[in-house]
Amino acid sequence: MKPIVHVKGPSDAGPGERKDMLDRARRLLEQAGVQDIVRVDVPGRGAEEPGDLGSFRPGVEPIVPALQSGSLFGDRLGVKVVDAQSLQKAEAEAIVELLEAMDQNAVTVVFVSAGALPAPLAKTVRSLGETVEVAKRRERDANEWLFSEIKRRRLRFEPEAAAVMLRKFGSDIAAAEQALDQLAETEGTVTAADVERRFSNRPDEPVWYYADAVAAGDVGQALRRLSDFLTHGHPLQLLAFLENDLRRRSLAALAPNQETLGEWLGQSAGAYPVKKAWRARSQVSDSSLRRALDALARADKLLKTQPDDLHRLTLERLTIALCQWYGRRGR
Repeated sequence: MKPIVHVKGPSDAGPGERKDMLDRARRLLEQAGVQDIVRVDVPGRGAEEPGDLGSFRPGVEPIVPALQSGSLFGDRLGVKVVDAQSLQKAEAEAIVELLEAMDQNAVTVVFVSAGALPAPLAKTVRSLGETVEVAKRRERDANEWLFSEIKRRRLRFEPEAAAVMLRKFGSDIAAAEQALDQLAETEGTVTAADVERRFSNRPDEPVWYYADAVAAGDVGQALRRLSDFLTHGHPLQLLAFLENDLRRRSLAALAPNQETLGEWLGQSAGAYPVKKAWRARSQVSDSSLRRALDALARADKLLKTQPDDLHRLTLERLTIALCQWYGRRGR
């Protein structure tokens, strides 16, 4: 293991992925034999003004003495920089100088980021250190984790109770783990009613889960995903996503080949959104695309002019219609 490590998670990391990233950083520091850890939580970009050390904001300043001095007791010091993607350019450049002068026999530094590091720091990590990727969690990962955790804890679960857990927590393993801590106090077998009674939350999942259900024509699943999304998101956010999705579908229907579609979308031909739109181009007819465009325009007008009470109903009706027009099962 090198003394400089970048733990890189997905740019849209949720609580589950953040837990994975921090757990990986902790294990790496343990592997390095670290006895003392300095944790630096980087403020969001634009937050805080530079402090006494010039280039650094107060929240980032502790990294300077840590990288310069090492442990006061002669042991290997660990420096864990959390949310390193939010480092400002001047901070990243100053950290590069510190890393180049750092005593690599005395200090191990782990940068934890959701997405890429600032360019100067990323370049230095590539030359002096290594990168460990933490993958985006999917529901199937959460399903495997849940059953292994139930077994490890020796809990008794009804099958339906496990299904309710997955429905409520999705891929948010951090929250699911806390829920299992509470359910461990249950006498006897944990039932679906126990889970329903204790937890009212809905998973904060990526919007493409909803989109995939619509594309499959699965009305029940799409409506459930819609409900989950509206617990955390705004109706206009969903409408903006659907408008962008329709734009990709329409361009895919017109494009003579995948390379041209990529150019029109401003992405490489091999980018996942381009490939996905190209593969789905023959699933929806031109008439269905026109109907979808008209429905989205009417929904947009209604959401911006009518009371909030009508918004959910509008999106539910729109979802059912899109399942019929887009969905493989609905056509």
